[in-house]
Parts: sequence; structure tokens; C-alpha cells
Amino acid sequence: MDSGVIEGGLNVTLTIRLLMHGKEVGSIIGKKGETVKKMREESGARINISEGNCPERITTLAGPTTAIFKAFSMIIEKLEEDICSSMTNSTATTKPPVTLRIVVPASQCGSLIGKGGCKIKEIRESTGAQVQVAGDMLPNSTERAITIAGTPQSIIECVKQICVVMLESPPKGVTIPYRPKLSGSPVIFAGGQAYAVQGQHAIPQPDLTKLHQLAMQQSPFPIATSNTGYTGIEASSQNTSSMTISNDLIGCIIGRQGAKINEIRQMSGAQIKIANPVDGSTDRQVTINGTPASISLAEYLINARLSSEATGLATN
Repeated sequence: MDSGVIEGGLNVTLTIRLLMHGKEVGSIIGKKGETVKKMREESGARINISEGNCPERITTLAGPTTAIFKAFSMIIEKLEEDICSSMTNSTATTKPPVTLRIVVPASQCGSLIGKGGCKIKEIRESTGAQVQVAGDMLPNSTERAITIAGTPQSIIECVKQICVVMLESPPKGVTIPYRPKLSGSPVIFAGGQAYAVQGQHAIPQPDLTKLHQLAMQQSPFPIATSNTGYTGIEASSQNTSSMTISNDLIGCIIGRQGAKINEIRQMSGAQIKIANPVDGSTDRQVTINGTPASISLAEYLINARLSSEATGLATN
């Protein structure tokens, strides 16, 4: 990394989050994890790849700036290599640019774009890379994706400049990190296993199965499942429970356009109502109606969601 960037205030510890397609992640991991192991050893950066059989995965680079940019350069080179390999069996005559997406808190995007778009224009012109900041936040998060395309060198220079801006303008408020998942897939339980339905296929979801089993261990009430899906809870009595959740975290429970709360309703079988904000209060009241077991499962799923956000904020 050139000394000019270090003098510009970049000689610190950084975290960069990359949003990658499954195929790209497979290439970065390599056979038996050898490629990513080599990247970790040679760069000295911590490289963590999110779990899950998702179309998208998050690759997190953390460590001192020199280590981060060494790892980042190695990832870019690998993506460039993949493009060159794909060209050998292709009829295309022009090589497509390397394209990468980084994920940043939405609260920092204003500084990155600059007044009237002046900052992002300056970055485009000085690096030669194409840079596009997404207008919408990523689902169930307060982060946006920035798409960067160009030559490996122009992308590396572009990300360095973005990092300088982000260090000068720290994020405001609470950041809820984006966690990729099977988008909008209905979930069914069959034979004690959780499956996400995609078209005509049912894809096993080990994380949801684990969550479901944990919730059942905590609940003294039996849950009925069948091979046709989730049939509900054996217990006729209707109970009411309430929870108090901070305004800062209520968004991660509701999800984008209510997707997350609807998923919790569907999985638990409980009715869940979130009270409107009250002036002067920093909390929101959540009322859960249903059988004792459905309430227990709903509470567990809500708490699991809150703890995963808290852990995500702590580790990212």
C-alpha cells in the first residue's frame, strides 16, 4: 500500500465486508479451503466467510490496513483469474471488468456520495473505476451495497479511497448488518427438520432446524409436525404474553416490509402485535397471543433474532 494513503489516516485497523455470489465464494475458498488458507497466511488478515447455502455470502476482511489490502488484492486477482479462465472457452472478444460489491452502513453513504455527488465523482475520476451506491438498504439491515467495477488496480485504489472517507465519517446510530439468506422462501417443518421451499424443491435448513429443536427443548408443550408441513401446536388454551423491545432494535424484528415478523408468526403459529411508538419512550411493546407453546416459540425466535443482531454488531 502506498505511503500516501497511510499518511492520509489509513494506517489503522479496518473491517471490509464484501457481498459475493456463491460461485465467487467457492473460488475464494478453493479446494479443501486451500486458497483462503493461503490468503490468510500470506496477508495476515482475518478472512471470515458467512455460513449457509445461500445465493449470496458475506466475506469479511479484518486487521491492519496493510494486511487488509494485501488480502483484498489477492481476492481481486483470483476474480480476475476466473474471468480470464472463462474467456478461454468463450466466443466473447472483450474481457468483462472485475465487479465487486462492498457493504457499508447506510449512514455513511451521504459522505461517500458528497454534496451533489461531488465526492463519488472525484473517486470515479481519480481511480478509473465505476462506482455505484445502491439507493435501497439491503433486506433486514441498515446497510447498502456499493458496486465497483474496473481493472484490479482501479478497484483496489477505489476501495482505499472509500475507506478513507468512511474513517473520516464514522457511522451514526446503530448499524444492523446485512445477513444473506434464502430470500422470501416459505419454511416448513417435516420429520423434525426445517426446509425452505424454493419452487418445487425443499432445501434443508440446518440453522432453522437447530433453532426449532432448541425452542422445543425450552418448551414443555408438544408440537405437532407432519410430512405435509407445519400443522400447529397441540394445546387449546389461548394465552397472552408481552415483551418490551428497544426502538433501536424493533426494525430487525419487523424486517423489510414486515418480512421478518411474518416469518416468526408463520413459524410459531402465534399472533404478534407491535404497538406504535409512544412519545418520550425508547421502547415498543410487543404482544403475543396464542397457545403456551406457540408463545414460547415466538419469544424464543424474537430473542434469537435480537441476540444474533447484538452478536453481529459486536463482531462486525
